[in-house]
Amino acid sequence: MCKVMVDLGTESYEILIGTKLTENIRTFVLQASFSKTVLVISDNNVGTLYGNALLDLLKQAGFQAEIIFVVPGESSKSLTVADGIYTKAIELGLDRKSPIVALGGGVVGDLAGFVAATYMRGVPFIQIPTSLLAQVDSSVGGKVAVNHRLGKNLIGAFYQPSAVFMDLDMLKTLPNREIYTGLAEIIKYGIIYDQDFFSYLDQHAKKILALESTVLAHIIHRSCEIKAEVVSQDEKESGLRIILNFGHTLAHAIESETNYEVYNHGEAVAIGMYGAARLSWKLGLIHSTDVELVKNMLEKFHLPIKAQQCTVDGLFKSIFHDKKAVNGKVKWVLIESIGKVRTMTDIADDLVKEVMSEIIL
Repeated sequence: MCKVMVDLGTESYEILIGTKLTENIRTFVLQASFSKTVLVISDNNVGTLYGNALLDLLKQAGFQAEIIFVVPGESSKSLTVADGIYTKAIELGLDRKSPIVALGGGVVGDLAGFVAATYMRGVPFIQIPTSLLAQVDSSVGGKVAVNHRLGKNLIGAFYQPSAVFMDLDMLKTLPNREIYTGLAEIIKYGIIYDQDFFSYLDQHAKKILALESTVLAHIIHRSCEIKAEVVSQDEKESGLRIILNFGHTLAHAIESETNYEVYNHGEAVAIGMYGAARLSWKLGLIHSTDVELVKNMLEKFHLPIKAQQCTVDGLFKSIFHDKKAVNGKVKWVLIESIGKVRTMTDIADDLVKEVMSEIIL
């Protein structure tokens, strides 16, 4: 087992990465000053696999634990679903020290975190991410949100968990597509922050795709370290943290244009990163060889680089609904070299549309 500390002063917390973390979870909840009523939020897929075991653990530790199942997928990240959870929480008598536990992937974590941040102005929140994408991305850093019909994650907050538990054994039940989508965010960390890590991914691709435990633990640990380093310096995205959004401006537009039905998040991010690399090259920030490095890495891990069912006009309109757009201007995260990025605004519309046309099938 290994640990990563997210250093945020009084809001600091640990990420535990390993296998068979039952005792670690039990010890944590017993030592924390929680009320005895716990609400677990999961989805119908994950809850079937792990829900009963978690409820048993909590009940054996002396807690009254209940679980709510939501429908898998982005449709559950809504105010309507959140309202149903508020009602259940009130009916169960959850108070300000009653923890809400997210057991699932990114959708469950974002939704449960949003509910935890807003119920009674904030209750304790524990993350147990079960997908690779959630382990290396959404469960770390405290961004919680629900979607609006006009854009993704537009209604949310910065709200840190009390702890994050990542059980690598849970990844063994994931279909290959879910592994690939998590790898997109892992590749992102190499591009934006650590050239050596990018090279490591390239050199160990076969072992990573085979889910070799030692290599898998290393890439998850390093990804969490990078995100923790960034978040510790800029919790609420006033500066450095925006680099974590590399590829996401186009990704969110792609997800919105396809009604969240064609691409999962990591796939959309992969296309968005390729688009951002091409935009960086057209602006003279990088060489064409760097674009090829990004393209080859994405394809090596079975990720798409072009989007179906999108139009240039649709994508262009969607980017202005992005959370990072201010005063009608989009802030792009672009590559200066592998391992280093920068932000830019005021990029010519024609150039942006040109890149969009190149990432559409």
